[in-house]
Amino acid sequence: MNLPKLRNSKLFEEAFTHRSYLNEAKRRIASNERLEFLGDSIISFVISNYLYVRYPDFDEGNLTNLRSLMVNTKSLSGIARELQMGLLLKLSRGEEESKGRENETLLENSFEAYVGALFLDQGLSCVVKFLDNSLFPKIQELVDRKAFKDPKSLFQEKIQAEKHGSPLYKVLEETGPAHAKVFRVGVFVDGKKFGEGLGKSKQIAEASAAKAALEQKS
Repeated sequence: MNLPKLRNSKLFEEAFTHRSYLNEAKRRIASNERLEFLGDSIISFVISNYLYVRYPDFDEGNLTNLRSLMVNTKSLSGIARELQMGLLLKLSRGEEESKGRENETLLENSFEAYVGALFLDQGLSCVVKFLDNSLFPKIQELVDRKAFKDPKSLFQEKIQAEKHGSPLYKVLEETGPAHAKVFRVGVFVDGKKFGEGLGKSKQIAEASAAKAALEQKS
């Protein structure tokens, strides 16, 4: 898709101006940080509303996980890359030399700043239309892959579908000092171990064990 044009050219320029460029600019210009702040909040609101309406059977946890997947750096920078936003960035020579146009964080920030600028320029309905074309199509793919579910939930569903008993997580080992323990956890079903995982907390280790169990069964 093409990037919708803004009526206000100054807003468009600001949306793609990295703070590193300010010292090299020959005239007074603002960076995209304020627009990024605004756009971040707007994206979160629009996606939250979309998910709430689109998936009425999802609980709060699933909605939160799905939203997090959609607004993370990898997701937003990927869309910014598809829209070739990197080519529009105004960067310092240093950022340019360090391949700032390909930097995921800078791309994510530029996407958020552009959304903030689009909101100020044309209103919320245009933002919704833009996200409907650029971001929303990727949501159903995540839902189909159940990528928004944590490994423990996915393993539980898989085991239940196979008519087994519920997974049991056991701490197999604790290592390290009290302030920096590392837990090794195993996940068992009907007495058989399906996977192990390590983590700085029991919860992290359990999720790691469930992920290992899923990989074993795939």
